[in-house]
Amino acid sequence: MRILGLDFGTKTTGVAVSDPLGLTAQGLEIIRRTDTYNLKPTINRIQEICIEYKVEKIVLGYPKNMNNTEGERCEHTVVFKKKLEASLNLPVELWDERLTTMEAENLMISADMSRQKRKKVIDKMAAGLILQNYLDAHY
Repeated sequence: MRILGLDFGTKTTGVAVSDPLGLTAQGLEIIRRTDTYNLKPTINRIQEICIEYKVEKIVLGYPKNMNNTEGERCEHTVVFKKKLEASLNLPVELWDERLTTMEAENLMISADMSRQKRKKVIDKMAAGLILQNYLDAHY
């Protein structure tokens, strides 16, 4: 069963997919939005990916605050979750994503990746970490 991992942000959505056995996550792409509020192109691209990879479940990063409270970003994420479920007819599970972007950044810094290159892949890598954390906890 393939699972899709998403790191949903205001301008981009990082995408990762699991291997067919659901053991490892690989960053796939970054979907960019020119209009923050127009989610339709993003959802359409996610639907294409789900069909291509035969995805059966989506794990969506849930951006809780460090003190475990839920802020405005969580509200936007829940709205996006509901739109995904309605459009794709797939289960979407929220997964705590605290520190995944920082972890991705630290991994790339330790690999001596330039700031410019890091900026291009950070969301895809964060999606991969969100999905891998989910897989490690469940399988």
